[in-house]
Amino acid sequence: MTPQYAGLRALHRDDNGVQVLAFPCNQFGGQEPGTAEEIRAFVNENYEVDFPMFAKIDVNGDKAADLYEWLKAQQPGDGPSADVTWNFEKFLVDANGEVVERFGPMASPEEIGERLSNLLG
Repeated sequence: MTPQYAGLRALHRDDNGVQVLAFPCNQFGGQEPGTAEEIRAFVNENYEVDFPMFAKIDVNGDKAADLYEWLKAQQPGDGPSADVTWNFEKFLVDANGEVVERFGPMASPEEIGERLSNLLG
């Protein structure tokens, strides 16, 4: 799913008002083992990411970041729990701070881009 970085970069660069914010997490199969600096260097080198990459956080469990606790409460998803299921799960927050939709990890940035006008319109 790492190639989604390229699609997220395109969403961020489009003139649609979308701001992409990335929060690496190592809770899913150990796929983000590096430091924040190593992760940032990898995505910059391989995908020319120019959107903000924050420090690595937990998104589930006792140490879950407050931001993710709030996001999950606003959009609990369709599963038996509100937990984030895997890296690249995405939340769309509108200009008023409302969480308008939650996308599973397999939803591509391109699919989200096609739906933005309906979601934010």
